[in-house]
Amino acid sequence: MKKILIVLLLASSFIAGCRKADEREAAASDSFVRVSGHDLITPDGHKLLIRGTNLGNWLNPEGYMFHFQRTNSAGRINQAFSEMVGPDFVAEFWKKYKDNYVTKSDIDFLSKIGCNTIRLPFHYKLFTDEDYMGLYAAQDGFARIDSLVGWCRDAGLFLILDMHDAPGGQTGDNIDDSYGYPWLFESETSQQKFIDIWVKIADYYSNEPVILGYELMNEPIAPYFNTDSLNLLLEPLYRRTLAEIRKVDPNHIVLFGAPQWNSNFKPLSTDASFDEQVIYTCHRYGGEATAEAIRSYIEFRDKSNRPMYMGEIGHNTNEWMSAFRQAMEENNIGWTFWPYKKMGGSSFITVKDPDNWDAVVAYVESPRGTYREMRETRPDQKTMRQALLDMAENSRFENCIHNTDYINALGFEIK
Repeated sequence: MKKILIVLLLASSFIAGCRKADEREAAASDSFVRVSGHDLITPDGHKLLIRGTNLGNWLNPEGYMFHFQRTNSAGRINQAFSEMVGPDFVAEFWKKYKDNYVTKSDIDFLSKIGCNTIRLPFHYKLFTDEDYMGLYAAQDGFARIDSLVGWCRDAGLFLILDMHDAPGGQTGDNIDDSYGYPWLFESETSQQKFIDIWVKIADYYSNEPVILGYELMNEPIAPYFNTDSLNLLLEPLYRRTLAEIRKVDPNHIVLFGAPQWNSNFKPLSTDASFDEQVIYTCHRYGGEATAEAIRSYIEFRDKSNRPMYMGEIGHNTNEWMSAFRQAMEENNIGWTFWPYKKMGGSSFITVKDPDNWDAVVAYVESPRGTYREMRETRPDQKTMRQALLDMAENSRFENCIHNTDYINALGFEIK
């Protein structure tokens, strides 16, 4: 009899625990952006059309935003800087750079001009103990994103987390800071690391409603490779990762991007019934500023009955961007223009070139394939160190130039 009572008590406790877990899940889900057909719905029941920008170059540096062409990915930039002024100084530079490049002032500004969402490109190494941006262990990915989440909460903005650089490389070009091929799709080791990192992120942020969703990978499988075979491997990896995320996070939207620069949706199934909280994300640079130019995106959206979101678009004339923005909005496609901030303009705000930056560019872009070439082309270290520190200081919001015409073209207004 005693054993029967114990079993009954344990069963009762288990059922009560499950009921409470279900109640917590239901309560939590009410606090998150949800999918309803072609639309995103905010927790207060309103339709959300994403309008915002990308915080590119902050947690995944890209060469062209520094005026570099050949040296065009985070690893190559770090290598060049370390050759130029030494790795320990470069570690100090990266810390100051990360501290300055995006601050609360930047997020408050974006909210004030009318943005409602920010997309954050990040490198997978921020959640490992691999060498990245001056740290060799205990990377600061969660600390950096925690600060951003707090700023977005205060400013009333949603946040999309975008793994721009995946283990092994998902693109095979500078975009993913890889080794020139999308090895992710041919390596079980890299795939498992990819999944493990996303599970760690999803578990950590499972109850954070500021985060709109998780974009699993950016621009998978560049068109230079055997896309017929590689494209077949994309959606299975998406679904496998999603299944693991759902074990720790039933709340957040998960975003699937198309191969070939987020533009070719043919390899993806239009049957999205496997998960109610999946949406799709596309990119486009150039072409006509019309809805007809993105007809394939619209048709995929209609067939899948899920929202389509333009995660990247930009680097064009103000007239083009204004016209294409309106075309997207008329067709219920939200957007985040690329990028928010960089050197050289074509962005919301511009980082001013510091003194002697031309000498930095000259060294970084010079032939450095041998140690002799490094020695013979290395400029004055004191001058170069100051240029790097000045660049980090120029990155602060207060020191940047506001590009009013660019901002107005996107329908925003500096107040």
